[in-house]
Amino acid sequence: MPVISRFLGIVIAMYWNDHAPPHFHAKYGEYEIKVFLLDGVVEGSFPRRSLKHVLEWYELHREELLEDWRLCENNETPNAIKPLE
Repeated sequence: MPVISRFLGIVIAMYWNDHAPPHFHAKYGEYEIKVFLLDGVVEGSFPRRSLKHVLEWYELHREELLEDWRLCENNETPNAIKPLE
């Protein structure tokens, strides 16, 4: 599971050869969500404030996330993405 970013205690990762549609996983403590790249839909539960941070980060880095998805589909290492500041 390649970690592509970490910020505010949140870990963002993608899995090699994960199922479509394109998405990433975010973990915060015992919470985990999946965020779909094409529409921003969220599956799972997260504390409200942390979810806000993840979605803000997603909006800033959507194109980079799509590129990382393509890399993971080809079993290549995704690029690190700048954390939320």
